[in-house]
Amino acid sequence: MTKLPRKLQLLAPAKNATIAIQAILHGADAVYMGASSHGARVAAANSIDDIKHVADFAHLFGAKLYVTVNTIVYDNELRNVEKLIKGLYHAGTDALIVQDMALLQLDLPPIALHASTQCDTRTPAQARFLQDAGFSQIVLPRELSPDEIKEFSREVEVPLEAFCHGALCVCYSGDCRAGFMATGRSANRGECPQMCRLPYDLIDGTGRKIIKNKHLLSLLDLNRISLLSEMADAGVSSFKIEGRLKDETYVKNTVAAYSKALDSIIAASDGRYSRSSYGRADITFTPDLNRGFNRGFTTYIFPPDKAVKMAGLDTPKMVGIRIGTVSKISKGYIDLSLERGVKLANGDGLGYFRTDGSYDGFRINRAEGTRIIPASMPDGLRVSSTIYRNSDKIWNDAMSRETARRTIPLSMTLRAVSSRVIALDLKDLRGCAATSSVVTDQPLQQAHTPQGQQRQRVLEKLGDTHFHLDTLDDRVDSSLFIPASILASLRRNAITALETSWHAKRPTEKRRPHKNIIPLPEGTEITYRHNVANRLAEDFYRSHGATSIQKAVEVSRPDTEIQVMECRYCIRRELGYCLRTPKGKDLTPPLTLDTGRGTRYAVDFDCSRCIMSLHQTR
Repeated sequence: MTKLPRKLQLLAPAKNATIAIQAILHGADAVYMGASSHGARVAAANSIDDIKHVADFAHLFGAKLYVTVNTIVYDNELRNVEKLIKGLYHAGTDALIVQDMALLQLDLPPIALHASTQCDTRTPAQARFLQDAGFSQIVLPRELSPDEIKEFSREVEVPLEAFCHGALCVCYSGDCRAGFMATGRSANRGECPQMCRLPYDLIDGTGRKIIKNKHLLSLLDLNRISLLSEMADAGVSSFKIEGRLKDETYVKNTVAAYSKALDSIIAASDGRYSRSSYGRADITFTPDLNRGFNRGFTTYIFPPDKAVKMAGLDTPKMVGIRIGTVSKISKGYIDLSLERGVKLANGDGLGYFRTDGSYDGFRINRAEGTRIIPASMPDGLRVSSTIYRNSDKIWNDAMSRETARRTIPLSMTLRAVSSRVIALDLKDLRGCAATSSVVTDQPLQQAHTPQGQQRQRVLEKLGDTHFHLDTLDDRVDSSLFIPASILASLRRNAITALETSWHAKRPTEKRRPHKNIIPLPEGTEITYRHNVANRLAEDFYRSHGATSIQKAVEVSRPDTEIQVMECRYCIRRELGYCLRTPKGKDLTPPLTLDTGRGTRYAVDFDCSRCIMSLHQTR
């Protein structure tokens, strides 16, 4: 039996319905967006009506809509969440991305559930447990290496989802309590205060400040566009772009870039892979990931190269693309020495590092060649300072216009059933077929000129649909005249029938059955790190053999010191002081991170697992 190609999915973020539709138009196979509540980005909530609008559009191309309900849920919220999910199901949502195990205990419709990255699924055994508990797709931690992903792939049969681009949390997702313990705002409730983006002093065991005022926990952004083939070969089926708070331009550009890269991989795969949705995305611009918001790029743990830079110590902001240096600063204007080919525009955003080492920026009010008049003169700028462009007005204006059209190729066959009956047959890549026919008032008459080209011009007028004509097999004698009104009616009716056929046969994902007999993969003790915040989550774990359950810190704040972060990223390694190297002895333990504003973290290192952990100190 011939093995079917494994379907690969490009999964794009969307803050709202407009951006979701643009993601699909630019080549996404699926989008994920927040519901009206309980999504891990409280600033990216959407109504049921908006979600239905996106689902209806996505389904035209066989694309999927996933909705995030991936925060922990409190007891008094369970019934509202249950009601919310029923509304999402009826709106056409294909699957929910969830964290809280209570959702497996609710009275839900048969909607598919995906295990969010907040489930912190670090081992193949955990992945198998979640699959058997009823999850249809598992989002892997960003921290896994290719070989580790292969182990997951061998253990489970459900698709594996992995991030390929966007912002990186320094901590394993779902295992960060730094924000809640410091500010009361919890990442597990969608309110991350981004403690990892703050500047810190690094203090050694003697009290000496080794590093001052650097962003020691702020990771660069993930970029694995050159590693998609390796990810697919390791077992990844869904390639996820981070960014539910990003703007439309970012999503358009990033999706277009990754869609093109994925198509190239599939074309070279000898039939091993195919795309999971349908349609051709025609893009009007050349994607450039460097133009989108980024903190600089890293491939992180994939591949596990010790030389890979992971952190952006100088700033958590987007620095931008280097365009030149300052040659003169005068009252009201600045002269630049620009790199070849660089042209500035009114409204561009520029950035630079101040004399104190911090990053700052300003907007160009007027550009006159190499001379710029800023909206306000920047402070801390000096002659010879490197200048970066972090906002390109011309690019942004171009991207604000229509930049893509997505259509499904259509095969048409025009034929004469009899002297008075004309039929139009349609077939598309979704596997759908439809026929429309018309009975004329009288037999077709002879035309004065050949009719083939005229018929094609009428039948290919598909501009108000999501189709384009791929092939036309005109089997009617070209000497016979068919009125354009009849051809147009055949086309419209056949398209309507084709869409009816698709909606009837479109495959839908259903929730996997929950096997209650499966034991917990890590013993019977459930700690605060499992984020149990309600009685139904407790019931879930007890039904799988838990004998003791500790509540999440959000509902039972501990009065003792706890671990607030666990990271695959290591400060020692990043700074060149790995304990496995001779230079590691140059830093006297224990190490402490200090914000200078009352928050301090003791930093511990488990070199056997290559893990760094943080504990908040008093």
